[in-house]
Amino acid sequence: MSDVTQPFALTRPAHVRGAHLVVSDLPLVSGFYQNIIGLTVLEKSPSSEVLGVNGQPLLTLTTGNTVARAPRNAAGLFHTAFLVPNRQELARWLAHAAHNDIRLDGASDHLVSEAIYLADPEGNGIEIYRDRTPQEWTYQPDGTVAMATERLNLQELYNSAPKEAFGGMADGTAIGHIHLQVGDIPQADAFYRDVLGLKIMARYPGASFFATGDYHHHIAANIWNSRGAKAREGNMTGLSDYTVRFNDKAALDAALTALDTQEIATTRTAEGWSLKDPWGIGLTLAA
Repeated sequence: MSDVTQPFALTRPAHVRGAHLVVSDLPLVSGFYQNIIGLTVLEKSPSSEVLGVNGQPLLTLTTGNTVARAPRNAAGLFHTAFLVPNRQELARWLAHAAHNDIRLDGASDHLVSEAIYLADPEGNGIEIYRDRTPQEWTYQPDGTVAMATERLNLQELYNSAPKEAFGGMADGTAIGHIHLQVGDIPQADAFYRDVLGLKIMARYPGASFFATGDYHHHIAANIWNSRGAKAREGNMTGLSDYTVRFNDKAALDAALTALDTQEIATTRTAEGWSLKDPWGIGLTLAA
């Protein structure tokens, strides 16, 4: 994305860089992310594929002989949120989905963004969204941001789409945020805010929205389907892990110090520091 202006979400002290899903049917799910979402295959092996946009990896899919379908109320993924560069690209994707008779699960105006929701063939949630500029957001005196769930006029958005054929996700598309299913919100706050150092930017009933650098949210956690969920099993389908990239060394150092203080185990890898959240969802803190 060197020749494209980075979205506000990715210029913050930390942001989500990539997600890794375990799937039962790799060709089926990969085909969906290619043909419907608009990603391209960057790396491929018999049991895994890395997909992205213009050479930038965003989503890793893996499978195996012992994979078991996760129940709907398991901790893990609520949705992976693909951030497109502008409203025109959101409209272009919507037209592509409509022309392919893709069933949508919803569409909302969140004041800070406009979002379309759907799921892949194995039920992994997906959000396709565009941000309004931070200058258009309303910040409260405590630094949180005003968010809501209002109706998005899909017909008006569809009508605004460029007429040329969809050629895949535009350069500059990124994972803007990841939304998790967890078992307990106070426990999520204690981990994502108090240990990793993210700020709570908004709350909904049963959900917290965390971010760095005044973004509306890089990570969200809810209990809407998963109240009381225990740690994930190692062979479950769905979200295996994701990566949080730190642009700010001080923020990374503070998170690593807090992890050490809380005696939360981390493993040094080529990518960064690997660990698990309280529900067994893996994450890597990368510099």
